[in-house]
Amino acid sequence: MVGYEKDVEVHEEEITPVDVTAREQVRVELAEEDIEALREALEDMVNPVEIYVFLDSENKCPTCGETLKLAEIIEREAPIRNGQKLIKLYKFYKGKDDEAFKKFRVERTPTFALVDGYVRWTGTPSGEELRAVIETIIRISEGDSQLEDTTRKRIQEQLENEAYIEVIVTPSCPYCPYAALLANMLAYEAWKLGKPLIVADTVEAYENMDIAYKYQVMSVPTIAINGVVAFIGVPYEEDFIERVISLSKIKHK
Repeated sequence: MVGYEKDVEVHEEEITPVDVTAREQVRVELAEEDIEALREALEDMVNPVEIYVFLDSENKCPTCGETLKLAEIIEREAPIRNGQKLIKLYKFYKGKDDEAFKKFRVERTPTFALVDGYVRWTGTPSGEELRAVIETIIRISEGDSQLEDTTRKRIQEQLENEAYIEVIVTPSCPYCPYAALLANMLAYEAWKLGKPLIVADTVEAYENMDIAYKYQVMSVPTIAINGVVAFIGVPYEEDFIERVISLSKIKHK
């Protein structure tokens, strides 16, 4: 699926207000061969993984249906081991499940979350971003972030403050899944080490125009850490963890 590529490739894409047409930009359209590829990829799963989707009514969240559709496809196509489906899907609705929103610190819909919410997509992870979703699920299921030992050691020994990573992406960006996956694995590894101080939030630009404008995004992926733009493009792993540790000292607003 997705592996780390040590480059700084960016995808030039004009981010323009789409608002009411955001649903068209992130529409989940999977052909039968796509479903088959998804099913085959998920066969690598070992242990169960929980997916949490946070939703609102269609008139308030026109793209929530697309996120739910994607989550349900992943749940349906996941393998069964010892009589147990390896994907468990939880659905939370604003106004009905507000305690869950508060617990996971979710403010926007749709949100697609893993690892107790420390790994999340704000917006619909469609198009190219689906690759990052599936690879993230597989690595969590296998219990292996595939990070370098030096990165794990730095998380264990040097990370002392919270780091909120925002990876701004678009569905058509071919490089964005690499940046999202790396951010996700940093958050997952910190969580696994008992230091849940990193949140990896992949932000779909068309559904969250205010965030894209806040960081003056002209190319994707753009990566911000605690509100500071740290990278444009896909960073090297060692550079990424260095910036996460240094910028974690800045309080995220």
